[in-house]
Formats: sequence, structure tokens, C-alpha cells
Amino acid sequence: MLLINNDDVFKLLTMQDCIRVQEEAFRKIPTGGAIHRPRIDMYMPTDQDDSYYRWGSMEGANDGYFAIRMKSDVITWPRTPDDNWTEEKYCREPGTYCGLIFLLSTRNAEPLAFINDGALQHMRVGGGAGIGAKYLAREDAHVVGMLGSGGMARTYLEAFAAVRDIQQCKVYSPNPDNREAYADKMSRKLGIEVIAVDSAKEAVTGVDILSSCTTSMKPVYDADWIEPGMHVTNLSRREISDKAMDKFDVVVRQGTAGLQMRQTERFQAERGFSPAAFIGGTPEQMKLIPEKNPEPGFGGDSPEFKDRGKGGDKPDFADLVSGKASGRTRADQVTFYRNVGNQGLQFSSVGGWVYAQALARGMGRELPTDWLLQDIRD
Repeated sequence: MLLINNDDVFKLLTMQDCIRVQEEAFRKIPTGGAIHRPRIDMYMPTDQDDSYYRWGSMEGANDGYFAIRMKSDVITWPRTPDDNWTEEKYCREPGTYCGLIFLLSTRNAEPLAFINDGALQHMRVGGGAGIGAKYLAREDAHVVGMLGSGGMARTYLEAFAAVRDIQQCKVYSPNPDNREAYADKMSRKLGIEVIAVDSAKEAVTGVDILSSCTTSMKPVYDADWIEPGMHVTNLSRREISDKAMDKFDVVVRQGTAGLQMRQTERFQAERGFSPAAFIGGTPEQMKLIPEKNPEPGFGGDSPEFKDRGKGGDKPDFADLVSGKASGRTRADQVTFYRNVGNQGLQFSSVGGWVYAQALARGMGRELPTDWLLQDIRD
């Protein structure tokens, strides 16, 4: 088996391939050629009063590969004097993270690889947003408005440029140095004009594709800024207000985002950034984790994980590409792609592709498969 690190993934995975293998896997869900289990998190208190431990996992299988993606984080939700409210995370100490993809064969159950999830995580989420833009953005979409300047914002823009003739991007994030660095890096990488602007409204005004890629715990733009003809996508549901949801003429989900389970004190939907979570700790400790609908104007899902906006439940990607549901039918429609739902399948499809490329090119570090096998039946 192989150990594949982030440097390997950057060398092995292109955005075009990332989009293609995800799209192929998503198409197979209705016929049973692919399957996934949505993300579920588990929380336990730490030794600090301002943080919680969070374990997250999700699974998927397609084309002979099964993947489970696992994350181990300490989570905090700091607020700044200028009213920014974000979710922050680390493993062991700030600046280090623990995320792994365990890839196995569905043909003989053999362990195949451990893959660091950082690079692949950013690419698979950006690729998902690219799929939405491919099917829902106007053909003549050339200008992107980007809210956020981190790793996800970089792969989102790269994905948009892979499916549309993007010529300009306006980027805003609260930190001027970060947005300037983003503009410099992405303009050089993609060969397009990327401009750092001084406000979220300036980034949104007059664009064809609006993307929010932040760690914000509350909406990052005003619903009234949305203009006819825009395609809108997101990173988290908390970035978008209910009023913004009401602006969308066409809403398509990537896939099933959560589980329809009865909520209790210990199992709850939409706590923090968790679609579904089992929560430990005392009732007093649990108050630290931001609840669903924490502030007026915040848009959250119903207890049954239904998308809000016009019409209640919304079609997913499989409905769109099969013709069961219509996408954009007019240039002036506002379309929204909810870029969440098939996470486990993203890791098996993209992880399987990366593994196959690593084998073909002799990359990755070999580990004895026998280390993970045993002669005692469990």
C-alpha cells in the first residue's frame, strides 16, 4: 500500500481531472454504481473552556474504490471586536492539522493507501463548485466575485476557469494582506485579472459568478446585492441568509447533505459547521458550540435537512444531468448550486484517481500492507 502526501497530490491531480472523475461518480448514484454516506461529526469537550474536540468522517465508494475521510480537530469560534465570527481549528497546535483518507479496494477489501487530505480536500470542494458552474452558470460568464481568500477560494476560482472563460475576478476578505496575496497568486496562476477590492459589496457588484468561501459563522453578503443572471455557490450554508435563498430562481443540491434522524439532546443538526453531530459534554459545555439559526437573518436547514427557498426540497445533480429537473432556462435567472452532499463519494472518486496515478508514476511511499492485516477474525 501507499502513503501519498500533499506534495504528491499537487503533482498528480489537475482540476480538469478532479471535476471529471467527480462528475462521472455522481452520475452513477441513481443506478447504484456509486454510493456515499454523508458527513457525521462527534464532539467532546477539551481541557480548555473555549474549545471542543471534533471528529468528522464521511465515506463513499465507486469503481472498485472505497474511501473514508477522517478529521481530528480542536475547534474554536472566536469573535473579533469588528464583529467577525469564524470557526477555527487545529490539531495539537495552531497551524497543524490531521486529516486522512483511507482508501481500500471493494474488489478484495485490501488496504490501498493513506492520503493526506489537505490538497485533495481543497481540490475536491473546488471541483464540486466547478461542476455547478458548468451546468448552471451562463455560457458567457466571465467575471467572478470571490468572498474569501484561503485555499478553498483558490481552488474554486481554478475550477470556474476550467469550465468557463473567466477573464476577471474581484476578491474580498477582511484581511487586506490576504486578499492582496490571493490576487497576486491567482492572477499569475491562471493568467487572468484578479483584483483585491475593499468591500464585500464591491466584490459582488456586476459579477457573473458569486462565490463565498469563508469560515464565517454568519452571512457574508446582503441578499439585495444579488443581480439577475448570476450563478451563486458557497462553501457553508451559514454564509448565506434566508433572504438570499429567496432570490434564487433555480436551486440544485450536489447531493444528500445530511441524515433524516430524530434530533435529541445528543444528536443535533447544524451545530457549528456540522451537518449532523453527536455531542458529548454537559449542557453548559454544549452551549459553546454555535446552534442552528444563532442570529436573525441566518439561513439554516430544517430539522429534516431540507433546503429552504422557493419550493422546499430541491433537485440534486443526478436530477439535473438526467433531465429529471431543469437547470437554467433563461439568461436572467439567478441559479444556486449548494456545493455539499456527496463528500464521501468525492474522496473515493478523486482519491481513487490519485492512487491510480501514483501507481502509474511510481510516486508515494510504500508501506507493508501486512501491517494492517491480521490472522484473528474480528
